[in-house]
Amino acid sequence: MPTIELPHATLNYHVAGPADSTEPPVVFVHPILTDGSLWLPVADRLAARGIRSYAPDWPLGSHRIPLPDDADQSPRGVARLVLDFLAELDLTNVTLVGNDTGGAICQFLVDPGFDADTSRVGRVVLANCDAFDQFPPAPFTLLFPLLRNEWRAKVLAGQMRLRPLRQSWLGFGLLAKHLPADLTRAWIEPARTNAGVRRDAVRLLRNIRPEELLDVSTRLGDVKIPVTVIWGMADRAFRPALGRRLHAAFTDAELIPVEGARTLLALDAPDEITDAIVAIADR
Repeated sequence: MPTIELPHATLNYHVAGPADSTEPPVVFVHPILTDGSLWLPVADRLAARGIRSYAPDWPLGSHRIPLPDDADQSPRGVARLVLDFLAELDLTNVTLVGNDTGGAICQFLVDPGFDADTSRVGRVVLANCDAFDQFPPAPFTLLFPLLRNEWRAKVLAGQMRLRPLRQSWLGFGLLAKHLPADLTRAWIEPARTNAGVRRDAVRLLRNIRPEELLDVSTRLGDVKIPVTVIWGMADRAFRPALGRRLHAAFTDAELIPVEGARTLLALDAPDEITDAIVAIADR
């Protein structure tokens, strides 16, 4: 897997698709406590259509290279890291795809009030994600506070090695109908075994403030690039009403409902989200 050195982080990333593709490149932003491997089913489908995509392991608790002590481990800080990644690889006219926490990070990035050069992003696809003051939504409002302490995070990460707990609603069970246990085990291992990774996850959780994402939502109507909101309608965390509300917040947006799918559309509906990515690039 390639590694990239950025000003404030070193990241591993997955890359798929032809290097000489003339189609807009795709960059994925995954949820907290997952990594870029989430997107591999979609990346393979895009590659078959001649589209090159990048799925970094963002520092959201399942990464393997801890951040420096002075890194800005806030949602806006991660959004700046996404921009650093695009700049380092000189990617332009990018289709940015965010899911769950990754969707919130994408909203921070496209916020017209964000003090950063976002001109490399040509369009955004938001799949079941945090929005407005639901950051996180229930029932994760009960779990996230427990993880804002490094000792408790270590204990809980250790318990997640147990498959029944990891696959339950206290782990990843609410997020997908099709949830490979070996994949969730790989996601939890870095936080379970690496103190630096746990520290990064705790710092991020301490910096998640619902009122900040709610403030961003007041400016989404001024976003000038096309947006697709694609939503799994069987999601029991990010409810369909939240997806409809997020869609209505944008001026130039399409809403695509996906019946029977939950949060992690890359697992539950890879064909549908692939089609949505291809379609928005043609708009």
